[in-house]
Amino acid sequence: MYEVVTLLSVWAIPAMIVFIPLYAAFRKVPVYESFVEGAKGGFDTAIQIIPHLVGMMVAISMFRASGAMEMIVQAMRPFFDWMGIPSEVLPLGVLRPLTGAGSLAFTTELIKTYGPDSMIGRIASTIQGSTDTTLYVLTVYFGAIGIRRTRYALKVGLFSDLVGFVAAIFICLYIFG
Repeated sequence: MYEVVTLLSVWAIPAMIVFIPLYAAFRKVPVYESFVEGAKGGFDTAIQIIPHLVGMMVAISMFRASGAMEMIVQAMRPFFDWMGIPSEVLPLGVLRPLTGAGSLAFTTELIKTYGPDSMIGRIASTIQGSTDTTLYVLTVYFGAIGIRRTRYALKVGLFSDLVGFVAAIFICLYIFG
């Protein structure tokens, strides 16, 4: 199983880089022109979402500076230790829905400390790829098109992050453990 995962991880991105332009050419899509048109729209969207991003960044900074993240991690650490799950990845589960840059920095630090082929490094990398920055996504997408009432999007997004976090841990423990 390890060899299959390794082979897939080596060839997945190069295969997509070759496949997408070839498929577009086959469908007679003007690839470069489509890219330029999308870039123009992206610039306008970036200008529109700046106030939403600033607000989100302030809220994340307040959350981290208040010590709330450390309180959550300390409260859950005994459960993780009891389950035999490396508790070093727990802050990543809290950070990932909040901030992409913060969670990537934390993952990088875990990989520097424990190594990329350690169980902690593998779990952290899988969590990084299996979850999303829910608050960022909601801010960007909903802010860009002016949605004010998000209904269940936040609940579903955070639940999806939780499922991705738990699944990443148990799949890594199963495959690499």
